[in-house]
Amino acid sequence: MELQLKGKIALVTGSTAGIGFAAASLFAGEGASVVVNGRTQARVDEAVRQIGREHKGASITGIAADLGTREGFELLAGALPEVDILVNNLGIYEAKPFIEIDDSDWQHLFETNVLSGIRLSRLYLPTMLRKNWGRIVFVSSESALQIPVEMIHYGVTKTAQISLARGLAELTAGSGVTVNSVLPGPTRSEGVEQFVQGLAKSQSKTASEVEKEFFRTMRPTSLLQRFSTPEEVAAMIVYVCSPQASATNGAALRVDGGVVRSIV
Repeated sequence: MELQLKGKIALVTGSTAGIGFAAASLFAGEGASVVVNGRTQARVDEAVRQIGREHKGASITGIAADLGTREGFELLAGALPEVDILVNNLGIYEAKPFIEIDDSDWQHLFETNVLSGIRLSRLYLPTMLRKNWGRIVFVSSESALQIPVEMIHYGVTKTAQISLARGLAELTAGSGVTVNSVLPGPTRSEGVEQFVQGLAKSQSKTASEVEKEFFRTMRPTSLLQRFSTPEEVAAMIVYVCSPQASATNGAALRVDGGVVRSIV
């Protein structure tokens, strides 16, 4: 399928690794002009180089900015005042008992996972509406629907993203702009890979054994029974950003491997 993304400017936040990197790479492969983002210049430069090696002749640039801060947002906004596609992928998480999550923890996760997307959407949505074309995607999580008891604050921010995406979609009625959220399940990101390898080493098990145990005890409802790859999630993100997905708006799209059992 031709996704008709040639020449579109696509910003993917938090795109130096994992799902964000995979999405940026797929956008580049589809001919979009991709803007990679991360907190450090070294990581951004390496991601740009790597995508450039994979997609010869692709248009790829990078902006180092911590979008979990107002200062980082203003830096990026000054360098990139307009985009056609915004993928709010930036996100952080931590496992922590609820009673130990203090105000600063809540504020940090909200600033990074929710307010970063609010600021960027507020910046880019008016121009998209004026041009009558644009795409905004929030990368949420199945944890938005099944709040993990070990990191309630993370789950709450992911639920907020779904509500935010739906609310913004209401502002696009009758236009060529869409706003959706994508809900990955357990995905073999950089952090997950390090976690699995570390656990395997500490328990004298193979990574495969640790993965099977995780899905048996932590995500028993998974139909996939393995971690998704970043590329599998990225495929949904890139598709919903294409003109081919023009009838999909205000939706929460699951790429969760069947972890969520509800059909609505």
